[in-house]
Amino acid sequence: MSDSNKKFKILMIDDDMFFRKIYRDQLTKAGFDFSEAINGIEGMHKVETEKPDLILLDLMLPRKNGFEVLKEIKEKNETRKIPIIILSNLGQEADIKEGMSLGADTYLVKGETKLSEVIEIINKALAKK
Repeated sequence: MSDSNKKFKILMIDDDMFFRKIYRDQLTKAGFDFSEAINGIEGMHKVETEKPDLILLDLMLPRKNGFEVLKEIKEKNETRKIPIIILSNLGQEADIKEGMSLGADTYLVKGETKLSEVIEIINKALAKK
């Protein structure tokens, strides 16, 4: 079923404009179709309407936090299989455990993870699709 010409769509849900721009530039350059949302409510709307192939999710979001978004995505049949990479400044063990228990595929701490590593993780996650 793998179509080598298919552009994978990545949705980034993050309220940090600067961070989104860096990722938009690099992921677009890497050949991905990039979409973004600045809060949890907009993020859920885009998950449901755009059906991205992978989601980069921040946890500290306005209007609906990332844990709530993650829980909602995983509870819905039509979105539950979308791989989710949490990319957050929250690096406490409790936050990591909660994110993983709610169904995230990977949990990365922003300040500890290079963009090149994130792209590698994205490619590995999408290779399974």
